[in-house]
Amino acid sequence: MEKRTARMTFLIDPIKKQIFEEICAQQDLTSSQVIRRLIRQYIIEHAGSRELPEWLSGSAVKAEEGAA
Repeated sequence: MEKRTARMTFLIDPIKKQIFEEICAQQDLTSSQVIRRLIRQYIIEHAGSRELPEWLSGSAVKAEEGAA
């Protein structure tokens, strides 16, 4: 699992933000949880030939996706 965190700041339309947060809340997820999941999926799908750490590409991710 990741050992540290880093802050990422981005701008989004206020209406999209509100809708996104409402949908996250309906699924009992935080917006951060959903964004982290989306980023992991994007990395895995677009990593190409890059070698990824086991915690990112291995069974832990597959188990998490199965629980979602």
